[in-house]
Amino acid sequence: MPKRVLIVSTTTGYQTRVFAEAAERMGLEPVLAIDQCHQLDDPWGAGVITVRFDHAERWAGAIAAHGPFDGLVAVGDRPTFLAALAAERLGLPYNSPAAVAACRSKYLMRERFRAAGMLVPSYFRVPLDSDPREAACRAAFPCVLKPLGLSASRGVIRADDEAEFVAAFERIRALLKTREIASQRDEQNRFIQIEEFIPGREFALEGLVTDGRLQPLALFDKPDPLDGPFFEETIYVTPSREPAEVQHELIGTVARAVEALGLVRGPLHAEMRYNDRGAWMLEAAARPIGGLCARALRFNSGMLLEELVLRHALGEDVSAARLAPGASGVMMIPIPREGIYQGVAGVERAAAVAGIEDVIITAKEGQKLVPLPEGASYLGFIFVRAESPAIVEQALRTAHGEFDFRITPTLPVMA
Repeated sequence: MPKRVLIVSTTTGYQTRVFAEAAERMGLEPVLAIDQCHQLDDPWGAGVITVRFDHAERWAGAIAAHGPFDGLVAVGDRPTFLAALAAERLGLPYNSPAAVAACRSKYLMRERFRAAGMLVPSYFRVPLDSDPREAACRAAFPCVLKPLGLSASRGVIRADDEAEFVAAFERIRALLKTREIASQRDEQNRFIQIEEFIPGREFALEGLVTDGRLQPLALFDKPDPLDGPFFEETIYVTPSREPAEVQHELIGTVARAVEALGLVRGPLHAEMRYNDRGAWMLEAAARPIGGLCARALRFNSGMLLEELVLRHALGEDVSAARLAPGASGVMMIPIPREGIYQGVAGVERAAAVAGIEDVIITAKEGQKLVPLPEGASYLGFIFVRAESPAIVEQALRTAHGEFDFRITPTLPVMA
């Protein structure tokens, strides 16, 4: 009988099908626990467990009733807590619910990092219904306002003075009160966190954690300056071009974060900054890199990240995994303005740029596009593989310059 692997994910996540297909290629039996509507036809086929991410204790029991499983993978931030509860019931090695909860809350994460003696900016949180002018009196400018539980820089806004603080606060409050987010009934969405702005260069690390030990897989440079007012990530390039001592400090800081958070098992995606004071943790997520970005990574014998994560979840020794020679990168194509997506020209020209491996446009015609800080998606992805990080970065920028996206303004609603 094939080994059964449980994949806890969201219906809308890009990676859900990618992980399921990777499991099938490996001869595994993937079982999806996803938040699909039980009243609709099942687009995933047999072997799907319908769950919700609120009332996680109840749904963890429902997942356990479908066991046993040989391994477990959580894809996306919200599924990680439900996965941790299910792992406890199933007796599978995984992170504890408390560790995952700390990863999912920017406030709890800062508390853990501070207690561990790590570099931490000044920070505090206030309830969503607070007076922003009173909260601004406690802030040290420049500062960054952010929701506690959203990911991919959604809702993160820099403020340099009181007026910008108030505007940012009201904007985040409106976002958290939208039906999409309020319906999640997540307690941490009732707060806004205010942090001292950390200057410096930004990086990301992809890794695996085994018995509490970090195994770095890839250190990404983010060559675009991320100084605000919004913090939209666009380009990731690996290997890093930083000096060896900087890379060592960045990786060591992530290892300390793993210990501070109490993570013991599974994939890790971390975000860091570096300046003249050293390496600062921005956040660490107990999941693999999001979207389709994992396609930028290739390991021994052409192995993809999804297969590596699945093998690790099944208890295989993957300590010998190394990135394939050369350099690679991805651009998450940003949404330039709000409107209705009508199409794009120049995809063929972009794909013809030297080094481009793939261009994937994920936006659909007729789709309403919303840029950051309110938005939660990209227009698509560009993937490059070349001899050096510098060539990768230039190829991404050149390819992006070939696009002509057609976006028509949305019409105002008339009373």
